[in-house]
Amino acid sequence: MKLAVIPARGGSKRIPRKNIKPFGGRPMIAYAIGAALDSGLFDEVIVSTDDDEIAATAQAHGARVPFRRPAALADDQTVTVPVIGHAVQAMRELGHPVDAACCIYPCVPFLRGSDLQAAHALFVESGAPYVYPVVPFHSSPWRGMRRLASGQMQFVHPEYELSRTQDLERCYFDAGQFYWGRADAWTSGLRMHSNGFGWQIEPHRVVDIDNDDDWKRAELLAKVL
Repeated sequence: MKLAVIPARGGSKRIPRKNIKPFGGRPMIAYAIGAALDSGLFDEVIVSTDDDEIAATAQAHGARVPFRRPAALADDQTVTVPVIGHAVQAMRELGHPVDAACCIYPCVPFLRGSDLQAAHALFVESGAPYVYPVVPFHSSPWRGMRRLASGQMQFVHPEYELSRTQDLERCYFDAGQFYWGRADAWTSGLRMHSNGFGWQIEPHRVVDIDNDDDWKRAELLAKVL
């Protein structure tokens, strides 16, 4: 079976209650749930959480919450792979033979079901352990600079100081929206980024919401889109 797992812990500090805070008239997590359901790909769409209010909100918008995430996997230091690995194992123990799981982060207001479908097609075709969306850097990181305490600027790669951006290799970054992964990749703790294929997504639909200013910019973008 194909499983969608939305990891949403209750302890967000920079934006309190971020995962269920209203965005465009809906709780933020509702967009992730909606994209998963709209894709038509999943046998189950679940939310992994340690929080009763998040669980109730998720259920009200069409997801299931068949277990609670343990406290050891719900602190500030917990990374994604063990959380999804736990979800896969928990579902298997409940009698669901999970073959593939897609982690969908809860703050993805511009994610579409078609994004999940396109990345899934690459996941199937490539046979890769993971597939996730990527975006090219706006400006080449090869010509990045550091600022010293004195204020002086210094190239990280001085050999490219006189290179034209268009002549340098294009680099990409993780869009931070979702990750298709094979069940055994999640449960074995295999790292996502260095073991995955990238599917390129439209840059204007990628937002990183970590503070209040990020949230306000995302709201403005939502009005434009």
